Amino acid sequence: MPSNSETSDLHKQAASDHSEAAKNHLQAADHLDQNHLSNANEKAKSAMSSCNTAQKSSAAACKGMAK
Repeated sequence: MPSNSETSDLHKQAASDHSEAAKNHLQAADHLDQNHLSNANEKAKSAMSSCNTAQKSSAAACKGMAK
């Protein structure tokens, strides 16, 4: 069973990963608003990657709480 400190660190990492995903989504939207489609596409790809990472870190954090 992970310690409270380890589980806390997992939640902090998940929050950081979700923040990064949100930042990429907002940047993609901004590029779309400016009709910079290539930049928007790159940020959308980054957002997808960040979301995948965030989902994994969230799962690890919540799994640590369940034990």
